[in-house]
Amino acid sequence: MTTAQEILAELQPLGSEGYKRVMMKHGVPEPIYGVKIGDMQKIVKRIKKDYQLALDLYATGVYDAMYLAGLIADDARMTKKDLKSWVARANCRALAGWTVPWVAAGSPHGWELALEWIDAKKQLTAMAGWGTLGSIVSITPDDKLDLAMLKKLLRRIEKSILKESDFVRYQMNAFLIAVGVYVVPLTDLVVEIAEKLGPITADLGDNDCSVPYAPDYIEKVRRRGPLGKKRKTAKC
Repeated sequence: MTTAQEILAELQPLGSEGYKRVMMKHGVPEPIYGVKIGDMQKIVKRIKKDYQLALDLYATGVYDAMYLAGLIADDARMTKKDLKSWVARANCRALAGWTVPWVAAGSPHGWELALEWIDAKKQLTAMAGWGTLGSIVSITPDDKLDLAMLKKLLRRIEKSILKESDFVRYQMNAFLIAVGVYVVPLTDLVVEIAEKLGPITADLGDNDCSVPYAPDYIEKVRRRGPLGKKRKTAKC
């Protein structure tokens, strides 16, 4: 049985100082080894899913291990307590915006927790909420989605996005794009709202990240192929 300490010992020599500096510019705090996702994927391929190992890796507090935990987590087994613990410990945009949402979306509790998290005062928790909602719409058939609630969430964004903190504003915009791309019955409404709002800006730190303009992004996806094609998993 593989342990978290064995995985840490495997990850550490894979770290790159250059990649570590890049990730720290994106707000990732120490401890971090700087392991590229491509190198993590080799471990994911070997382990596949491991519920307990994922929990143990996330609990180490080492960014690389926490990110890897999300990739090997057995989402269906994650409890509300597990997910609440993960969102509470998410200490950067990468974990709050991707790792936690990916796992929460694949769990039985994602929708309920996301609606709770978006009201949180802590911006990383609110970010995780919107990220989870975006991940859910990307993998869930339209007939299993609450379209009426999604419309309410879109209208909420229309009214409040410009007043939110930078990270939350970024993730709300990402949610707009996700609904526009993956939920065809709501695409036109998303475009209407996004055009009314205009380009969204957010200070994401000392890096080259920018906020995509939702109508342009949706149109690019439309040109590549049909909108509404769901993903098998939110993880990447």
